[in-house]
Amino acid sequence: MASRSPSKMSVLARLRRWKRLTGCFRRSRDGAAAIEFAILAIPYMLIVFAILETFIAFIAEQVVYSAVDKLGREIRTGNITYNLSRSTDVTAAQFRQLVCNEISFLMSCDATEVSTPTRLWVDVRTFSTFADIPTTISTTSSGSLDTSSMAFTPGGSGKINMVRFFYYWPITVDLVRPYIANIKLPSASSKSDYLIISTIAFQNEDYP
Repeated sequence: MASRSPSKMSVLARLRRWKRLTGCFRRSRDGAAAIEFAILAIPYMLIVFAILETFIAFIAEQVVYSAVDKLGREIRTGNITYNLSRSTDVTAAQFRQLVCNEISFLMSCDATEVSTPTRLWVDVRTFSTFADIPTTISTTSSGSLDTSSMAFTPGGSGKINMVRFFYYWPITVDLVRPYIANIKLPSASSKSDYLIISTIAFQNEDYP
């Protein structure tokens, strides 16, 4: 019978030990779930926060839509007028306060916002025809909302009016902000907010 040399036996022994060692590593699954979760955590949390941010922004949009519909109806029926020497006349500041009363339960809209707007902007104007009503949103060269043409000058009985509200809705989650934000505050260096816009156009009733 052929005998094995001591050197060959030593090599075989080391190979067997190495196979046993690597086999243990191959069979071990300790920590695999934690590693897999670490890999998937960021995209998973991004999706969750995106859903929450979108849901809350959607609710805010509905609040603004409701406000523009309600106050537009008040203008259309003559319950809110401007510069007609009637008891229903309101100023721009008073109308802004009425808007705040409708949305302040969800959005930041205090006395300072009424007097010096930063987030809520109101544009109420009269036009000769419906075709004259603007259909685009103007922005400045820096990417903020262009408010230079906004005014509160609604027409009276039988006049064509446009009521348009804008609100800078803040995006709170940093991971989601680049994908949802579409406007920047004049004081911001980049897009940080979601611009909520609601518009209604109508012809006033022929009220006395």
